[in-house]
Amino acid sequence: MALPVVAIIGRPNVGKSTLVNRLAGAKEAIVYDQPGVTRDRTYQTAFWKDREFQVVDTGGLVFADDSEFLPHIREQALAALAEAAAAILVVDGQSGPTESDREIATWLRQQSVPVLLAVNKCESPEAGIIQAAQFWELGLGEPYPVSGIHGSGTGELLDALVSHLPAMSELEADDEIRVAIVGRPNVGKSSLLNAFVGESRAIVSPISGTTRDTIDMVVSRGEQRYRLVDTAGIRKKKNVSYGPEFFSINRSFKAIRRSDVVLLVVDAVDGITEQDQKLAGRIEDDGRACVVVVNKWDAVEKDSHTIYDYNRQIGAKLYFLDWAKRLYVSALTGQRVPKILDAVDEAVAQHRRRVSTSVVNEVLEDAVSWHTPPTTRQGRQGRIYYGTQVTTQPPSFTLFVNDPKLLTDNYRRYIERQFRENLGFEGAPIRLFWRGKKMRDLDRDSVNRATKV
Repeated sequence: MALPVVAIIGRPNVGKSTLVNRLAGAKEAIVYDQPGVTRDRTYQTAFWKDREFQVVDTGGLVFADDSEFLPHIREQALAALAEAAAAILVVDGQSGPTESDREIATWLRQQSVPVLLAVNKCESPEAGIIQAAQFWELGLGEPYPVSGIHGSGTGELLDALVSHLPAMSELEADDEIRVAIVGRPNVGKSSLLNAFVGESRAIVSPISGTTRDTIDMVVSRGEQRYRLVDTAGIRKKKNVSYGPEFFSINRSFKAIRRSDVVLLVVDAVDGITEQDQKLAGRIEDDGRACVVVVNKWDAVEKDSHTIYDYNRQIGAKLYFLDWAKRLYVSALTGQRVPKILDAVDEAVAQHRRRVSTSVVNEVLEDAVSWHTPPTTRQGRQGRIYYGTQVTTQPPSFTLFVNDPKLLTDNYRRYIERQFRENLGFEGAPIRLFWRGKKMRDLDRDSVNRATKV
């Protein structure tokens, strides 16, 4: 069952994102003292009393200006209002009613959605009553003085809000798959999200850095639900100044860590860049399942060798993601976009897969029979006794050996290749932990001491 939606509307820089964070009890929406930081609509879950709902943060509305992103921001605000059970108009209590507030209020009065009026930046409860009184002229009913920063007055606002929301019924737990869409600026991440959902869910522009917040969108296929998270384009660290972009990139890294699968979107025209390599390394370090999505494939001139040449390029430059499936798509035309969710399903299944200890040891026995561990000049040889899978997400294995130092990096890579060839795990990184005999004896001694005590 979908949660009811509450749209937060208002002109730029009145504190909408701060209030959204306060209502949701989180700090997901980017807050920065600069108009126009929020552009797309972003969702957070909130609850009050016996109601649970989604709060939608929208960009600042300006009706009289069609420059830059403002028409797109209006489209996103309209879309949020169309799906909302209620709306909250946020105004600035310190500056008083403005002409923009009046225009937005007039527009909202024409909508069928119930609207509450939140007078933000009323830090003093006593002065807030006077500040809020100025906004009766907007004709939206009682103005509620609130402070998004301190939280004062939000209880009264929420008490009034929940009367417009349907009662919360028992929700069935969904096995939702979180999919983070990451990449450099302007590789087509937002276009890809829109291609998935079949609507202009995220603002698409040739200007790099259009997306700032991480944008969640839930889509379903059969009984499976996917939460698609569009993230800000990640540039080189030296090119990022402190401000909205700095917070955006931190949100993107957080989205990678919290995802089940990462779609690494690369530009087919530009090819694989140094920044793509760093992002790939980040995904591998975080142990996330991954699908490499080569976007704008329709813009590449092709012959019979193009796909093979590109595969070799990806293999050479993204070698740490050689286990990830690659898809060549076009978000613009929709070419092969439906196959992405198939690859996501496969990657998640492998990321969560567990292999029995007997199968692990069959692979090890076969690998050692073909290529025995190296021997040192002193005649010492590494030995692998047995192995077992210890966890999933990512699949991790502990291999018990006589001495980890006797097993060279080349031999460890050989064992990992054998795991890949025999056990699969396409789309998921794997972890191998090498545990020596001395470490096992030390653990056993410490257990004995603890038992005696």
